[in-house]
Amino acid sequence: MAKQPMLKFVSVDRDMPQKRMAEERNQDFHEIYAEYADAKAKEQASRCSQCGVPYCQTHCPLQNNIPDWLRLTAEGRLEEAYQTSQMTNTFPEICGRICPQDRLCEGNCVIEQSGHGTVTIGSVEKYLTDTAWENGWVKPIVPQHERVESVGIIGAGPGGLAAADVLRRAGVQVTVYDRHDRAGGLLTYGIPGFKLEKDVVLRRVEQLAQAGVAFVMNCDVGTDITFEELRSKHSALLIATGVYKSRDLQGPGSGAQGIVRAIDYLTASNKLNFEDTVPEFESGELNAEGKRVVVIGGGDTAMDCVRTAIRQGATSVKCLYRRDRENMPGSQRETQNAEEEGVEFQWLSAPLAFSGDPVNSVKVQQMRLGTPDASGRRSPEPIDGAEIDEPADLVIKALGFEPEDLPSLWNEGELEVTDWGTVKAQFTTGQTSMDGVFAVGDIVRGASLVVWAIKDGRDSAEAILDYLNSKQAVAAE
Repeated sequence: MAKQPMLKFVSVDRDMPQKRMAEERNQDFHEIYAEYADAKAKEQASRCSQCGVPYCQTHCPLQNNIPDWLRLTAEGRLEEAYQTSQMTNTFPEICGRICPQDRLCEGNCVIEQSGHGTVTIGSVEKYLTDTAWENGWVKPIVPQHERVESVGIIGAGPGGLAAADVLRRAGVQVTVYDRHDRAGGLLTYGIPGFKLEKDVVLRRVEQLAQAGVAFVMNCDVGTDITFEELRSKHSALLIATGVYKSRDLQGPGSGAQGIVRAIDYLTASNKLNFEDTVPEFESGELNAEGKRVVVIGGGDTAMDCVRTAIRQGATSVKCLYRRDRENMPGSQRETQNAEEEGVEFQWLSAPLAFSGDPVNSVKVQQMRLGTPDASGRRSPEPIDGAEIDEPADLVIKALGFEPEDLPSLWNEGELEVTDWGTVKAQFTTGQTSMDGVFAVGDIVRGASLVVWAIKDGRDSAEAILDYLNSKQAVAAE
């Protein structure tokens, strides 16, 4: 007969304070969960075939040495596995949580391609780094020597923070400027807490602050300080502002009350997690509770909005997307999660007009797919006479983001931009048209993934070090 698992019985002292009882229950749960997580991580890691051509690694923007740290995890050598994972990734615990692994490493796993289900690389990466923090394996940043040069970084998002990490480890004096009251950019205010816990982001910010990185928050470049002043204060500058200008809706009634931007909606929700006072939420403007919610868009931001609305207690949540499921830009995994939570997707549907002020319905145009456009996806075309009215009390615009007009905002005409408004910079170094000024992340690529911003930040930091070293060599001659 198989040996039955031993059950743990806890006798309850009724005089024990409730808080102490809760603490003991939480400790029991943590121990049980930690043991389970450890077993699952090793089980998944052992499934890696250690193939000769590691497609998981080649399809990772950071070129993470995934097979090696999976092997180390399977062998129980967790600290070595963590050290290997963080050699190429500044924030592995963040990527493990929010990277679209189904489009990157996991989607290209050889085991997945053979039909046996992918190795859950993201979950193992998350487990490794969380374990590293718990066990003190994440060491403070201590430069071997200090340098006199300083670098100013405009933007405290993933690209700027990744660059700050590399530069500070090299002894450079680093100051990060950001318009918000907390660092992290979209990691803090754009991505919901149920996908990325905010303490996970803020402990990395605290690690940088303890290492000597200065953070100047609530600082709007162009208003509170000029771009030229920053250039005069620092040996080099890095632009890592991201893209925050929301693409807008057109059509009759698009300016009605109750039609809001995704970034405003998500920021309000995230501020609540910090226990901030959010008047727009308290007034109901950015609160989905008890409302019929329609989200327009098919990207990851749209998925964040629909899943947030579900959690806020919306009576119904529908997502309109003008193409079909196969052609949507967002993660299929996120879409599946949303469906499981009760979101209804209306494919091949585009907003035509809006009724009421405050809004009470969306006129929806039914679409079909025609010939492929420049992106390779089939273009949506309206079906004549196929229109429906969709009731809505809250409409969230999640149509993507565009760059702000930085040369105008900063009164800096010398800063060259592309026809799309992104900063013109070399992709390998981030070097712009201005001497000593670099740019990384979405402000160069357009709206993209966090993992790409991290890569750009790391690469540009190395290029900035080369730039500073060359200046130092010239000065020494």
